[in-house]
Amino acid sequence: MTNAWERIQIILEKSLKSGVFQLWIKPLQGAFDPDQKALKLQAPNEFVASWVRERLQNMILEAGQDVLGFTPGLKITASREGEAIAPLGASEQAPVKEIRRHLPLQSNIQVVSRFRYSFQDFVVGPSNELAFVASRSFCREQVSSDQLFLCSSTGLGKTHLVQSMGNNLANGSNRQTLRIAYLTAEEFACQLIQAIKSKQVERFKARYRDQIDILMLEDIHFFQGKEKIQTEFLSTINSLQGQGKKVVLSSTFLPKELNDLDSNLVSRLCRGFMAVIDKPDLGTRQEILRQKASSLQLDLPQEVSHLLAERIQTDIRQLESCLSNLVIKARLLKERITKQMALEVLKNYELKEQSLDLEDIIQSVCRVFDLPREKVCSKSRKKQHVQARNLAFFLARKYTEHSLKEIGRRFNRRHSTVLKGVANVEKEVNTDSPLGRQLKDAASRVIPN
Repeated sequence: MTNAWERIQIILEKSLKSGVFQLWIKPLQGAFDPDQKALKLQAPNEFVASWVRERLQNMILEAGQDVLGFTPGLKITASREGEAIAPLGASEQAPVKEIRRHLPLQSNIQVVSRFRYSFQDFVVGPSNELAFVASRSFCREQVSSDQLFLCSSTGLGKTHLVQSMGNNLANGSNRQTLRIAYLTAEEFACQLIQAIKSKQVERFKARYRDQIDILMLEDIHFFQGKEKIQTEFLSTINSLQGQGKKVVLSSTFLPKELNDLDSNLVSRLCRGFMAVIDKPDLGTRQEILRQKASSLQLDLPQEVSHLLAERIQTDIRQLESCLSNLVIKARLLKERITKQMALEVLKNYELKEQSLDLEDIIQSVCRVFDLPREKVCSKSRKKQHVQARNLAFFLARKYTEHSLKEIGRRFNRRHSTVLKGVANVEKEVNTDSPLGRQLKDAASRVIPN
């Protein structure tokens, strides 16, 4: 088992975003203790150790289960200030040299290689036409603004458009290498915090202000309530645009909904062109299914296409996932796709939008989590209460027309707390974390089929 940690790292590298892996997993030293059946990890400092414990512990344990065949114990410690990190299990008397750990920043940012999407495979309909045209025109410099802000609920295509822009700009440039930085707001914040800890802030600033031509930043609502990070981000986009460079931003929320952002930053976000992506109509959903089926070399029966498009209305990711699962099931069973088979697969997904009000959602969440209403609506920070409350925020935002402020008032919470709860649920669900899977299961029981 001497190479257990190395094999676990390989799994984590495939499942985590590149920036997260490089920043938080790669610096860890690790070894498996067969006597205690425990994985022991050592971080370069307590900040990294604490971050890994809070955010990545479950993913590490899942990878450990895959490698070892059982779930190991896990101990994450930090090396002492200024002390080199020796391999775990090494002799205490072994001399060690001081190692200066640096922020893993490239000296030059190359074209991002993980743009999965292009404009060619984006299905345009009434709900997203403006966002599509704005994105394509932005690449062709047919709009006067050097900043584009895309907003939509999760799963409606904003990431597809952002990556399509990156793809188009990179391939259409007459420069040998167009320097594009594409990352999430959380990754930007984590890199800045690590730069502060390692006293390399100037290097961080140089990277994002001088060494890139285009900044593409997703989920900027993550900056809510983080004043120092907001200040740095505002200075960064001011610097970039002062040099005539482009900025592309995305969020689940419009700038006016982000109350815990500095007013100067909100004003800056509103300065560029803003486009909102709404829920697609039936025709658009059917065309998405047709193109997806074509890419899978599948002749999808019309009645099945209509059934899927009619039942799954609020999330394109779910629609495509449902079709993929239907295809896999048919091929595994060596059967043709039928309406009955589609109905069986649909049982695993959120179906068409329900006519629910906020009170229905609160009552259903209380029932699913087996909690009294006063606990869900209280100020309790117990894990189960927070998860139930956040799921209620998320479902209320998705299935009702209530504003964040109105939802917060029903729970005796501020607008910003509701926003943070919605963002946390979206993040867990989108990354398919263990908690995300639990929340998806809970949501499927809250929203009746």
